[in-house]
Amino acid sequence: MSADVKEIQADALAAIAAAETLPSLEEQKVAFLGKKGRLTAAQALMKSIPDEEKKAFGQLLNETRTAINSALEEKQNTLQSAEDAASVANIDLTLPSYPTPQATLHPLTIVKDEAIQILRRLGFALAEGPEIEDEFHCFDALNTPQDHPARNEKDTFYFNSGKLLRTHTSSVQVRTMEKATPPIRIIAPGSAYRRDEIDATHLSVFNQLEGLYIAEDVNLGELKGTLEYFYQCLFGKDTEVRFRPHFFPFTEPSFEIDIMLRAKGQEPKWVEVAGCGMVDPAVFTAINAQRKDDLLNPANVTGFAFGMGIDRLAMIKYGVRDIRLLIENDTRFLNQFA
Repeated sequence: MSADVKEIQADALAAIAAAETLPSLEEQKVAFLGKKGRLTAAQALMKSIPDEEKKAFGQLLNETRTAINSALEEKQNTLQSAEDAASVANIDLTLPSYPTPQATLHPLTIVKDEAIQILRRLGFALAEGPEIEDEFHCFDALNTPQDHPARNEKDTFYFNSGKLLRTHTSSVQVRTMEKATPPIRIIAPGSAYRRDEIDATHLSVFNQLEGLYIAEDVNLGELKGTLEYFYQCLFGKDTEVRFRPHFFPFTEPSFEIDIMLRAKGQEPKWVEVAGCGMVDPAVFTAINAQRKDDLLNPANVTGFAFGMGIDRLAMIKYGVRDIRLLIENDTRFLNQFA
């Protein structure tokens, strides 16, 4: 019986040595070590071996299996190395490589970062707040009553809990006023959500940048000067800026700001990019009631606020004719900003 096992080992080692390809080597592995292989069949005879010979026979089987596996592994490495070498034998290492695409910032990120840098130079600090808000911080504190159209469930994304997706980052201004001590000078970039019909200048999810400045004797001239300086830094000193009287419940007086859009292939046109105004005294009164102090007494402090769409700023900066191009993730479009 032992002689048969030694013969199996000799035959296996010879067959492995003669194998010239990986598939043929696999065939030899199955022939000797598979479920119906010769060594597996010899191992099945263990039950018929006398007890006093089983130990020696089992040891011989293990040694044979180890020898065959070692030979298989060594031969596999040799054949694999030969295949790898053959696969690259005809490669010309002097040929130039294919260019690797370079990642770049999204145009919205570029514009947002530049806008923040400009306002930081003017002394504004960054502030953040939650995107899922309650009605007080999004509407009540901003002098927006229950019957205001902005609180219509058809215009705003509401949850069953009564929470909603913020319609502007003005809620960050409210949260800042609840805790900070004047003077306050902050900007709040972030996402905002409205159930607008999507078209060339509107999205239901957009990027907004709001600002707030509260101190003693803040006036309208400072608001106008701040925003004119901002737009001239962002778009160039020849930028055409237009302030139009408007109504917002949380500022009085209020204005909308237009910038002249000059897109290639289209007639120049005014595009609304921001709303602004002096903070309504009613807002200060509501925040004081929440704070339970008198630090924001409208008799002692004044302030201005503004909010602008970063998406529309990008449209103007790069002459983009359709806001939807900024969210379609078409690399042919985005690569222009690399």
